Amino acid sequence: MHSCPFCRKVREIVAVLDLDVLFYPCPKNGPNFRRKVAEMGGKQQFPYMVDPNTGVSMYESDDIIKYLVGKYGDGNVPIALSLGYLTTLTAGLAMIGRSGKGSSYSPSRLPPKPLVVWAYEGSPFCKIVREVLVELELPHIYRSCARGSPKRQILFDKTGRFQAPYLEDPNTGVEMFESAEIAEYLKATYAL
Repeated sequence: MHSCPFCRKVREIVAVLDLDVLFYPCPKNGPNFRRKVAEMGGKQQFPYMVDPNTGVSMYESDDIIKYLVGKYGDGNVPIALSLGYLTTLTAGLAMIGRSGKGSSYSPSRLPPKPLVVWAYEGSPFCKIVREVLVELELPHIYRSCARGSPKRQILFDKTGRFQAPYLEDPNTGVEMFESAEIAEYLKATYAL
């Protein structure tokens, strides 16, 4: 869920570790993936992570962060993500300005293939696109490209500039920049 502080903590470590992640959004009243989480893990609790590389699955944001840092990082959890309740509180405060956005399901049709979104957690423009992706429950590959990421150069080489967010829709062939235009496109293409 986009407006969940525990989910935000996990998105932050994804940015720190520069990981690409396949997200299955689980907004309130979402008919597709919330049920699958309960089937796979036994309860509807978020975040829920499945690592296809190892078969490991788990709940609990702090456990997920420790696992990801141990498996894909240097084993050290960044101080800002290791402060327990304080980390959760600050993650929640970071979402206050747009509270409620990205939390409830809007009827949509699922794309045959996941969308690809180049973005990073700290960008307010990327946040707008993530909110729509979650509200429409659209599966997407999140290509994390925070400051210092080598993926910024990859996107530059691909498009002639670096700007995030950037959307690639393999279902329609559309590729585009600009958060407002991406949000409009997603609604026009997938909302019912």
